Amino acid sequence: MKIVKLEVLGKMIASGLVAVIRAESHDQAERVAEACIQGGVGAVEITYTVPQATSVIEHLAKKLSGNILLGAGTVLDPETARIAILAGAHFIVSPSLNPETARLCNRYQVPYMPGAGTIREVVEAMECGSDIIKVFPGETLGPAFVKAVKAPLPQASLMPTGGVTLENVGEWIRAGSVAVGVGSNLTAGAKTGDFAAITQLAQKFVAKIKEARA
Repeated sequence: MKIVKLEVLGKMIASGLVAVIRAESHDQAERVAEACIQGGVGAVEITYTVPQATSVIEHLAKKLSGNILLGAGTVLDPETARIAILAGAHFIVSPSLNPETARLCNRYQVPYMPGAGTIREVVEAMECGSDIIKVFPGETLGPAFVKAVKAPLPQASLMPTGGVTLENVGEWIRAGSVAVGVGSNLTAGAKTGDFAAITQLAQKFVAKIKEARA
């Protein structure tokens, strides 16, 4: 049964952690996803920089069904978004807002999370129906950007991606982020085949998020 939009958003916010997977192969992506599940990650994002990304999403959607939310990242257009949704993606992430992609995702009631780096971009994303806006690139904007945006726009749901580390994740959450997207700072162990390290890091990220929320 298809997971409805509100359920996807609720699970993602409850977890607070989205693992961004930029793997070098189908097998590596699968092993990273499984390591993330073991570490308590609530959602994984398979980026369209991964070779045969659609095939990876389709495979994981069948194998990991019910265990984790599965998203498609680096989606630049509505055509790719529709393909990813049909393959089993529960949410769509883009580096910047594409209004046509937003329209398509709203049509099928799939959460769309475009990147934004200014107040204007955040407002435009919200006006296009984005439920969560990706603060991107996080490493250049920093937690202070989230806090600054939340002052005039307390209704904005923000999720930084890029630059989120174990050391600063609590700061991002306390600044007002509803969740964080973490890539290489979580999944670097895949390059050396150390998937246990990914699980251990995921557990630490989840614990830090809970601590910051408390």
